[in-house]
Amino acid sequence: MKSCLIWFLLALSACASGRRAAEPLVDFEQLHTEAVLDIRYATENNFTHQVVYPVAKCALRQSVADDLAAAARDFEAKGYRLKIYDCYRPLSVQKIFWTLVPDERYVADPKKGSRHNRGAAVDVSLTDKEGLELEMPSSYDDFSERAHRDWDKATPEAKKNKELLERVMGKHGFVGLDTEWWHFDARGWTAYPLEDAPLETVR
Repeated sequence: MKSCLIWFLLALSACASGRRAAEPLVDFEQLHTEAVLDIRYATENNFTHQVVYPVAKCALRQSVADDLAAAARDFEAKGYRLKIYDCYRPLSVQKIFWTLVPDERYVADPKKGSRHNRGAAVDVSLTDKEGLELEMPSSYDDFSERAHRDWDKATPEAKKNKELLERVMGKHGFVGLDTEWWHFDARGWTAYPLEDAPLETVR
């Protein structure tokens, strides 16, 4: 009986992994239009000081996009808007980042791949209703302890905003990265394969 249960659980896991591997990348804006898109890597306003994305697009796996849309609606009901910095990142771009910051606390080794390369992670913050960003412990892509979730020297307002972001994202299945307050992984991200599809091809 025990062996049958183990076999069933393994088969169920394999089936779920297969479904996720087949999930397409979708354009988040097709699901939700109220979030504030600030895709930094489509501009020079990022740590590379180069434009590395040809389009400013938030692409995600379908189920991840659905969960993020639910989180965005939750924030809006509370009087805030979700601000999105990064979503799916082609593996070729990950290689560029690794040459600049070869530190796995902040940039995933492209040999292993990033959660972003799977379309299963987002970099986000919060704004007020008018789109003005709320105070957070650090700026986006701050490669210092200020960005760590356990950094305890942030202002009370920044702590409150960070905790709100974490609480609502967690409610919708996202898990924060210890070294980046803005980074959240989708549930089951390991089941999604690495991708290098150009962002401009995602519909």
